Amino acid sequence: MLQTVSKFLDSALFRRFCSALIILAIGVLAIRIITKLLEKTLEKSRLEKAAHRLITSLSKAALYILLGLITASTLGLDVSSIVALASVLTLALSLALQNMLSNVIGGFTILYTHPFHSGDFVEISGQSGTVQEINMTYTMLATPDNKLVSLPNSAVVAAQVVNYTTLGTRRVDIPVSAGYDAPTQKVLDALIQVGTMDNVLLEPAPSAVILNYGDSAIDYSLRLWVKSADYWDVYFTATQRVKDIFDAQGIPMTYPHLNVHLDKLP
Repeated sequence: MLQTVSKFLDSALFRRFCSALIILAIGVLAIRIITKLLEKTLEKSRLEKAAHRLITSLSKAALYILLGLITASTLGLDVSSIVALASVLTLALSLALQNMLSNVIGGFTILYTHPFHSGDFVEISGQSGTVQEINMTYTMLATPDNKLVSLPNSAVVAAQVVNYTTLGTRRVDIPVSAGYDAPTQKVLDALIQVGTMDNVLLEPAPSAVILNYGDSAIDYSLRLWVKSADYWDVYFTATQRVKDIFDAQGIPMTYPHLNVHLDKLP
């Protein structure tokens, strides 16, 4: 028995086994060190937090696969056959998970091109909301009425994206109609008075313009510049002030109507 154990300890198989264990231990330690260095590097970068997790996970997976191949080669296994088998399995998985892979690639595209960041208010294919998270496969939007919408990253990349936050300011446009009997300058001055309120920027200054001469009313527009975060507060407050100030100054707000004149018969 002792002689058999002694022969095994002196055999090439045992030496390979020991070498494989040493390589495996050193490899695991090296992967942990590389992962920590990668995480620190990513923290200093401008990439999204979602990109940090994605890059770290994929890097660890690739390193462990490489370590497994090196360990298998040390044990004397035919690595080429393992690689060939892995290639076949990868192809099969890629075909089965085609949509998921396209979403993952879309996620990388979003995180690399930065059309928006977490916390931005955006409109994507007609769906508006605040970006809550950009993960491997989906972009999560929180709508103003507190719904959480999940958009596939592949669809986001292919869609038109409107970012209302990036530039820092937005213009509030409030359309208003007033009757032809009201002097245009009086209406314009009243609209400027509406725009004299908190959270409205002085530069560019509030402005009021005539848009169109309709069948029964003149169409005006009040234009106010605000910080992106103040958009809806200013929009709703200014919309309410229009009616109050118009009533105070005797400016009629019209609605579609038709005047019919009947001539008297002789």
